[in-house]
Amino acid sequence: MRSPESLYTIHQEPTAVDQPVLVYAFSGFVDAGGGVRLAAAHIFQTCEHTLIASFDIDEILDYRARRPRMSYVVDHFASVDMPQVTLHEVTDANGDSFLLLVGPEPDYQWQRFIAAIEGLVRRFAVRLAVGLSAIPWPIPHTRPLTVTVHGNEPALLSPYTSVLGEIEVPGHVGAMLELHLGEQGIPSMGITAQVPHYLVQFEFPRAAQILLNGVAALTGLVLPTSDLQPAAVRAEREVAEQLDGNDEFATVVAALEQQYDLLNAVQQGATGGISDLTPEGGVPTGDEIAAQVEEFLQSLAEGDEPKDSDN
Repeated sequence: MRSPESLYTIHQEPTAVDQPVLVYAFSGFVDAGGGVRLAAAHIFQTCEHTLIASFDIDEILDYRARRPRMSYVVDHFASVDMPQVTLHEVTDANGDSFLLLVGPEPDYQWQRFIAAIEGLVRRFAVRLAVGLSAIPWPIPHTRPLTVTVHGNEPALLSPYTSVLGEIEVPGHVGAMLELHLGEQGIPSMGITAQVPHYLVQFEFPRAAQILLNGVAALTGLVLPTSDLQPAAVRAEREVAEQLDGNDEFATVVAALEQQYDLLNAVQQGATGGISDLTPEGGVPTGDEIAAQVEEFLQSLAEGDEPKDSDN
């Protein structure tokens, strides 16, 4: 392996970071509803930030899979929007600093890239790394979204529960980074938004809200999401308009609402159990949910990956 340090350029040292949190948000693969991309964009729009390091994009990205967007004006090409993978120092609403790693998920040299991130984590004495992702879930858009929290620190995970058992899914850089940092003794966690499976190809700002709220809950950072509310309401209104008059779509959503409400009742301690409700109520078990997630991720790995043009 070539030197991981040669994969990036340091532009300046962080100025106000003491044992910071690192948040990493890779768009492209596990980014249902654009939740990860929208969350990162919102941070940049609402928080002061400074470029700390940038990666050699030619080394890690397949341009033919995710072609840069170009502007053509009348009779000439005027500009090109080149993708970037960058590390920033960000100041939250409370004046506290953290590190944010953003960009499209690398296509090449994953192990070298992960080794490079580990080097930066150690260089800046990162105390906790938190990855963002979003996956499809059998949940209706008319109910509150939920998240799956995972990681290598049992004490940090204790407030959260998971309906998933053991499953096998295609690897992605965010998950591999979480695994690798944990193996190196660096506290590492992930927050995964659960997006209605029928909306994964559309922008769904509610997913960005729940991801940022999750980061705030895990780390104590102050990341207001009120500015996302108008876009979230607008997106949900557009979905409702599509639902109006579409009996097939309405039936699907109604069934998901029933499943959600029944499962929520079970988790809140109502009488009965999931096994009692599944045959007629159709409430998905953990294994059934896992199978749907695994099937979706496998379809992406086989060539149906959503394309993005994000920087």
